[in-house]
Amino acid sequence: MVHSSALPSRVRQHPVHLTLLVPELIWPEPSDQFTLGKLAAPGLEWLLARAQFERRLRLPFETSLSKLFGLDNAPFGALRLLGEGHAGANEGHWLCADPVHLRFHQERIILADAGAFDLEYEEAQALAASLNSEFVDIGHFHVASARRWYLRLNIAVNHQSEPISAVAGRRIDGELSGNAQPLTRWLNEVQMFLHGHPVNQQREAAGKPVVNSLWLWGGETGETGDRPRFNESQNRGLSPVFPVFSDNPLAIGIASADGIPRHDRPANLAALLAQTSDNPLVILDQLLPDVLYENSEGWRKDFAALESDWFLPLKNTLGNRVDRISLIAPTVYGELHYTLTASDRWKFWKRTSPLQSTAKNLAENLTP
Repeated sequence: MVHSSALPSRVRQHPVHLTLLVPELIWPEPSDQFTLGKLAAPGLEWLLARAQFERRLRLPFETSLSKLFGLDNAPFGALRLLGEGHAGANEGHWLCADPVHLRFHQERIILADAGAFDLEYEEAQALAASLNSEFVDIGHFHVASARRWYLRLNIAVNHQSEPISAVAGRRIDGELSGNAQPLTRWLNEVQMFLHGHPVNQQREAAGKPVVNSLWLWGGETGETGDRPRFNESQNRGLSPVFPVFSDNPLAIGIASADGIPRHDRPANLAALLAQTSDNPLVILDQLLPDVLYENSEGWRKDFAALESDWFLPLKNTLGNRVDRISLIAPTVYGELHYTLTASDRWKFWKRTSPLQSTAKNLAENLTP
């Protein structure tokens, strides 16, 4: 006779309500045959064909992310710095001060952030140290990585500008000419200072893009500078305490500020389901840099991995371990929302469309 205590314990597996945030899910050039032509996407195409679809206004990735937590006008600078593990993020007034390269192209100014060119951490540190010495009256720069810099202002300033993902690789003539922003004149001084810096002189001599400006964004809003708190009434249906699976510093910072459990981004759906039976939010942002830096080959490679690791398994798991999927995709076509429930798997009459056809349809019906 086998005693009950000798039997292995059986953990009850609850159905999972899964939310995926996948920026740039669909390549922004629908006529691009190299990228979208003959793209194998049976899993995603099956999901999109059966999903309830809603297109919302186009938003930068960072804004879409913050709204999932019920945050409006979030202080991205302080929150992203918190996600870097910097203890001082909770004190003072922080801006993201990301290093960029401005170049003229066909009489237009194009911004490239440091993800578009190689910048060594030591170079970033040397530039920031010089800026700290020259502009000590303005604030203090902190370098978290070669690509991600921060500025703690001595005096809080309401400097509003688009998140970095909204401007990287794009024309920004109007953004620079607008003198209404309080830090615009000072930023001109920064640009002149950077022009003659030894690091940039060495980079220019080596034929490398120079760091000739900073993109200041993500500052505090409102009069008090208080961190916005998680607000369930503003939330889009997510549980007030849901686990977040992401390696993105901004997502980590938001989760940390609100005491929400946070885990590393899992390799695939199976790894996720082995860790949780709750209502997880998974941020799959690997396609974002491919679009920002016009890396179509990288986008195809990363998409193929998402297809095999997530979308095909979701097709086979819907109605079993996963009974609800919310797929949110900030793209050039708008913020795309796809929702599926367990019963949607029985919609055999729904015909799939190639992803390129979906892209063309979205582009043709794009609201100006």
